Amino acid sequence: MTGPLPTHRRAWRRTDDYTPGTAKVKLVTEPLPLPLAPTQVLIKVHAVALNYRDANIANGGNPWPVTPNGVLGNDAAGEIIAVGDKVKGLQIGDRVAPIIDTEFVTGREPGRSWLAADEDGVLADHLVFEDKLIAKLPDHLDWINSSILPCAGTTAWSALKGLSIGQSVLIQGTGGVAMFALKLAQASGLKIFLSSSSDAKIKKIQEQFPSAPIYGVNYRESPNWHDDVLKLTNGVGVDLVLENGGAGSLVQSVRCTRRGGVVSQVGYLGKQDPSNLKELIPSIIDRRVNVRGINAGSRLDLEDLSAAVSATKLDFNDIIDKVYDFEQAEEALQFLWEGRQVGKLVMKI
Repeated sequence: MTGPLPTHRRAWRRTDDYTPGTAKVKLVTEPLPLPLAPTQVLIKVHAVALNYRDANIANGGNPWPVTPNGVLGNDAAGEIIAVGDKVKGLQIGDRVAPIIDTEFVTGREPGRSWLAADEDGVLADHLVFEDKLIAKLPDHLDWINSSILPCAGTTAWSALKGLSIGQSVLIQGTGGVAMFALKLAQASGLKIFLSSSSDAKIKKIQEQFPSAPIYGVNYRESPNWHDDVLKLTNGVGVDLVLENGGAGSLVQSVRCTRRGGVVSQVGYLGKQDPSNLKELIPSIIDRRVNVRGINAGSRLDLEDLSAAVSATKLDFNDIIDKVYDFEQAEEALQFLWEGRQVGKLVMKI
């Protein structure tokens, strides 16, 4: 970067006003935490991808505590414009993203600290982070594509881990993580089943990704949708379920997973009624299913994903639903809150 470094940044902070119809974020200008510490980097942000989680937090629906009036967003892509004098492995001009759980660097850490919840997020035009919390991004992707890797991409990557060519996966829904998982699954030679509440959405996805068959299941029209999955797999079940409903769908997910298979719990988008879990333990024991919680992934997971994307030259233009200007954060959050997206929403800066 030529010229003097910025001393302030623009950021979208939550209003924490959960009254329907009121603004959920406000644009502020605030000082950057300068000078940089020896192991810190300053990032000029070019794009921030939003997740349903952001709208949920902004509307007071997060099941865990959040810092008051925090900055939203945990998916960002940008370039390093300054480094501390002890930074190793990174330099000015590198294309990078911060990891979304700053206590999850190697995968062995016992704690967690999520951007936009326990600490400020990334919906800002500049960021300061420790170098150990930064991963490099693929060179062939533009900023919009790159911005969806840290959260949606790493979550999908972690959720599918362990599958091999010819195995099967049930992907629930058509949101950002689901669509990223679908891209990875097709690139990996997996047999794909997709559940949705809309036949139109299923048909659209099937037409949009024709390189391999996608078998659709409508859970709204078929309340016993797990039976549909079993029928489509000749009674065996799928090798893995990418599960994002939570209490309302977990038991059925277990029941349509093959014996000894895996359910990757990535979200909690459905109604969380504990009474729906009364058959969970018997179902897990009966199916011998491994249920694993997916908390996005570590920095190493993001680096592995970036390496795989670079090797395959994947791009994600076909799963970007809408791109908003940085000033349109309120509009983008409302779009997410209403569940209107198919794929990812990205803010460009």
